[in-house]
Amino acid sequence: MSSIKTIFPLGFPWQTQDPFLFCVYHLDHYPEGNDEMGPAVSLEGRTLGNDFTIKDGWRMYHGHTIPGFPSHPHRGFETVTIVNKGFCDHSDSLGAAGRFGEGDAQWMTAGRGVQHSEMFPLLKTADKNPLELFQIWLNLPKANKFVDPHFSMLWNEDIPMVVSNESKVKVVAGSYLGMEAPSPAPNSWAADPENEVAIWNIHLQPNETFTLPSSKNNINRTLYYYEGATSTIEEQSLTPNHGIELEALEETVITNGNSESHFLLLQGRPIAEPVAKYGPFVMNTDAEIEQAMQEYRLTQFGGWPWPQTDHVHSKEKGRFAKYPDGTLVEK
Repeated sequence: MSSIKTIFPLGFPWQTQDPFLFCVYHLDHYPEGNDEMGPAVSLEGRTLGNDFTIKDGWRMYHGHTIPGFPSHPHRGFETVTIVNKGFCDHSDSLGAAGRFGEGDAQWMTAGRGVQHSEMFPLLKTADKNPLELFQIWLNLPKANKFVDPHFSMLWNEDIPMVVSNESKVKVVAGSYLGMEAPSPAPNSWAADPENEVAIWNIHLQPNETFTLPSSKNNINRTLYYYEGATSTIEEQSLTPNHGIELEALEETVITNGNSESHFLLLQGRPIAEPVAKYGPFVMNTDAEIEQAMQEYRLTQFGGWPWPQTDHVHSKEKGRFAKYPDGTLVEK
């Protein structure tokens, strides 16, 4: 019996299943950086502030001088940001900050409300600055929509990389072959093992066969094929830029083609509550969305303590995390 439920093309963002809200995959081949950590090339011809069209292999997004997303609010869900290549500079309204990349991940619970910025500093001036990044929106159940915001860093060195035959599975959330991911945020849907939330980045070598294990419960499972040439799943031939909804109670056998292939897996027990969304707010009702907008207009969710909305850290700074209580971790 095939475990494939449906196959669909990947758009921008990628469609997801409950408990996830969506996933964005950023792949930008940024050029050398300038003294301001922006691109050392002309920005003419770009719609600065809303540059989402790939031009010369990269985008500025909402940035005007540095690529990225200047300060903006969130409420009612979580973001999990995985940076495989390049760097991301985080700053938020709690006073927390960080620079992470080269395999690190950041887990942020917006809860009752937070502002943050995510900028992509181009630190190399004599070489290219490629960026590969996933941002995953994970919903919060109604009971946790108004918890205190929370920020944590999952350093690359602490995220398990399970090697089985020649395949590599990076376990950002959940467990694989007995290897547990770092603890998620305390109020996350992923904090309860019974919800079987998993975020795995899977790299398969040419001509390799790999088996996704079955789940304990009837949960939602989606596999995203984002890099490679061809693979076969349950005798169904696939090419990159496709998602596959799978029956999680069944094992799934993937037979890779003659080049390396990369997949992202998202799974979890659905929250199964109404979802009301408007931009950066995710609640259960439209009335709660209106309340979130009004509160943000009045309070700015604590205001913005940084000198610029597109704040970045000094070029000399390495990977680090500064937490709201002042704790500093440097890598």
